[in-house]
Amino acid sequence: MTQATGPDAPGTSTTPAHGAQAADGKAPDGKASAPVPSKVTEYGADQHEHAANPVGFAALLGVLGVVFGDIGTSPIYALRSTIMVVSQHHRIEPWEILGVLSLIIWSLLLIVTVKYVILIMRADHNGEGGIISLMSMAQRVATTNRLRVALGMVGIGGACLFFGDGMITPAISVLSAVEGLEVSFPAARELVIPIALLVLVGLFSVQSYGTGKVGTIFGPIMLVWFSLLGILGLTQIVQHPTILLAVSPTYAVQFIIYHGWLSFIALGSVVLSVTGAEALYADMGHFGRQPIRYAWLFCVLPCLALNYLGQGALIIAHPTTLANPFFLLGPHWLQVPMVILSTCATVIASQAGISGGFSLCRQIIQLGYLPRMRITHTNAEEEGQIYLPEFNRFLMTGALLLVLSFRSSDALASAYGIAVTGTFMCTCVLAMVVFRRLYHWSRLAAITTFGGFFVIDTTFFASNALKIPQGGWVPVMLGIVLTLMMTTWKKGRLLIMNRQKQDSMPMNSFLARLPQSRIIRVPGTAVYMTATPDFVPACLLHNLKHNKVLHDHVLFVTVQTLDQPEADRGHRVALQELAPDMYRIILRYGFMETPNLPRALEDLKASGLEFDALQASYFTSRELLVRSSVPKMSRWRMSLFLLMARNATPATEFFRIPPDRVVELGVRLAI
Repeated sequence: MTQATGPDAPGTSTTPAHGAQAADGKAPDGKASAPVPSKVTEYGADQHEHAANPVGFAALLGVLGVVFGDIGTSPIYALRSTIMVVSQHHRIEPWEILGVLSLIIWSLLLIVTVKYVILIMRADHNGEGGIISLMSMAQRVATTNRLRVALGMVGIGGACLFFGDGMITPAISVLSAVEGLEVSFPAARELVIPIALLVLVGLFSVQSYGTGKVGTIFGPIMLVWFSLLGILGLTQIVQHPTILLAVSPTYAVQFIIYHGWLSFIALGSVVLSVTGAEALYADMGHFGRQPIRYAWLFCVLPCLALNYLGQGALIIAHPTTLANPFFLLGPHWLQVPMVILSTCATVIASQAGISGGFSLCRQIIQLGYLPRMRITHTNAEEEGQIYLPEFNRFLMTGALLLVLSFRSSDALASAYGIAVTGTFMCTCVLAMVVFRRLYHWSRLAAITTFGGFFVIDTTFFASNALKIPQGGWVPVMLGIVLTLMMTTWKKGRLLIMNRQKQDSMPMNSFLARLPQSRIIRVPGTAVYMTATPDFVPACLLHNLKHNKVLHDHVLFVTVQTLDQPEADRGHRVALQELAPDMYRIILRYGFMETPNLPRALEDLKASGLEFDALQASYFTSRELLVRSSVPKMSRWRMSLFLLMARNATPATEFFRIPPDRVVELGVRLAI
């Protein structure tokens, strides 16, 4: 599948892989014309191939600084929140603490280690990971169109929940870290909320500078963080070695059997220990699977396990430390430095989630599920370092509102679990299809393996669903609203394309009439964007109608977004001469890439195409959308679509076209 995009339309359209069929022209009888027979030349030397990422110390340090920030800060609140569930009903016993620890450790082993690190990270899409990449792989092997649509909805649903996670992660991480001030300075309780708000505002305000300048310090800080986690936990384990019994799964089973319904409720907090597991898969394209696997198995997992066991040993020995066992692990003089270090760690964890949200948002825009947004590249050498101002404001507003509404990390934990477990379930469904169809697992192996994980994920999700009245409604509501927005945008774009097909002219008919016409040719190069290469762009027809001239050199450009992270080598550009000095150009980009139209056209000089970016004129259509006499969308969805269309970033800015070289022509469309 590809998505054909043109400035003469406010969004993108789903099209077959060999070419766009979206909208810009159709014969008056409604039948599409055949393509103009001509030689098509493929180019794409600019596209690099994926290489295996080296597993050196620098790579492992980078992984620690970016990938594991979220899951690495979970010990601050995960164990405390889980034990608090039990202690609210009765005085907690040592064997119950062992049971809670066993549940956390085996969640880390099964969900993170086995499910993500060993299995799902095998499913890379040209080196890229993440739920959108997994969705594309699953759709590619779908046997029916209905299954393809269903898998698309699963992927979009998971992405919407991931956006909710991107909002909640900064709020709960920063809030839990700042709450550590209360341990040493109880009078600072009233300052927790203001300080957390200031930290969040500062965090989101510096996003425009990019992570490149500060990324080099992330790794060392997180290395110190994980080392300290392991050392502090080990000091308590040495004093109370019996805590190591929690490694046995029998204590988890005993806890579940004895407590029954209470253990089911406790699972809603246990899942907080595996938040951030999705980041391991999503960031695979940046570092490769091997550095992430090695960092997890030989550093992160051991340090997390030691810290959780150490907290458990401390609580058994000193039950009064239950209020905040993490910050009470070390000596008194270390508590303030730990608050500072944990705040830095949570900022890093939040940064990783925000950057991942930027990348995911760009992928969804490229696939045509959201209107265009302004994308700024913060590093001239790194394509993946981007900044989306509108999306950044959306995340910041949500995070600030969450802090003001919930006012504590324990209360906010109710909203956190739903987003995480919902994404786990969506990933599991897509992985089952991919491993069955693409990697040719037997039906029994795929269903048994991922069906088992789906049962675990569903149990966690059901436990967190009990918290919907207390705050779990936040990610649920956000996911529903975002899904409605995405499906509305997709449907509205389809209606526009169908309408354009009724009003456009086939390209071969236009070219056949051109030699006999009296159209005046004027010097210069005109670039006409079209969502479908087989039809004449509406802006060209309007230009002929009003100005009655045609430039000496005419380029019909179609930008297609593939359902893969990057365009393959040698297939970036398709160049076809339709008539003397008239060319059809198809530019292909993956959903992890951002188009740069002038640069792409400049690169075609090597193929003999004359193009001067400073002299070219870009013709686009500005559509005026109105309701038709027989509308095909309900009034509220039409209003939502029109609102999204009005706030979409202009296509000229999205494709990085110089604004002083653009000519816009108005077109009225009734849908």
